[in-house]
Amino acid sequence: MEWIGYIGIGILVLLVLLVLVTNIQIVQQSRAYVVERLGAYSATWGVGLHFKIPFFERVVKKVSLKEQVADFDPQPVITKDNVTMQIDTVIYFQITDPKLYTYGVEHPMNAIENLTATTLRNIIGEMELDQSLTSRDVINAKMRSILDEATDPWGIKVNRVELKNILPPREIQNAMEKQMKAERERREAILRAEGEKRSAILTAEGEKESAILRADAKKQEQILEAEGRAAAILAVQKATADGIRLLNDAAPTDPVLRLRALEAFSAAADGKATKIIIPSEIQGLAGLAGGIIESVKDAGTAAK
Repeated sequence: MEWIGYIGIGILVLLVLLVLVTNIQIVQQSRAYVVERLGAYSATWGVGLHFKIPFFERVVKKVSLKEQVADFDPQPVITKDNVTMQIDTVIYFQITDPKLYTYGVEHPMNAIENLTATTLRNIIGEMELDQSLTSRDVINAKMRSILDEATDPWGIKVNRVELKNILPPREIQNAMEKQMKAERERREAILRAEGEKRSAILTAEGEKESAILRADAKKQEQILEAEGRAAAILAVQKATADGIRLLNDAAPTDPVLRLRALEAFSAAADGKATKIIIPSEIQGLAGLAGGIIESVKDAGTAAK
């Protein structure tokens, strides 16, 4: 009978160990456990190993401390100028106090969704359609401030609020699309006109510069041509002056001068003139030149 007692003790020890093991709790990172003892709030467990008193304590809620995202369905809202739009929102929030989150409000997410819808209606109701379409940042900031203050007693901190889509009625969307199309066409026409104007200006400037360059080239050509003619005339005059100076230095006799004059008349004729009028002072020079030539020949014969 003793072995039956040992078996009973063994079973009892196993049950105690099983109860102890099942009541050991390990809280992971970024999580928190809300614990009640005998139906009342007892503690909030953070990261680490914890032991729960069997039959007296229980974990009523396991809360994530990470930032969470809530995407709500589109809500109908009416603007100040009586235009009904559909707007859907996204909220980024974080639980900062697990105790308040557990006991602060029943169904916290439903409460946040309803609060978001009413806040959005109040803000959009103070704006006209055009203002609401262009004031996303203002609406987001107002909603975040209001929701963060309202959810603070629930242990929730609202970090950001974003408007995903703002959908006006179809007829307003069509009118907006036509307006945007007309605006794009107007900008395109302005850009095209500015481009054509710029092109015409560049063409005119190019033609102007080309004409200036042509005029400068012609002017330079005329200057160089005039300088060349002047240089030629100067050279001729200089050669003539040099010839006269050399002739004066040689002190030529009167017959030599007459002979030079005769050569000048011969050069002037150049074989093309049929009639040359020779002054009387040079007419006798031909006979004199013949006599001189004969004298030179005789002197050469005697020398031989």
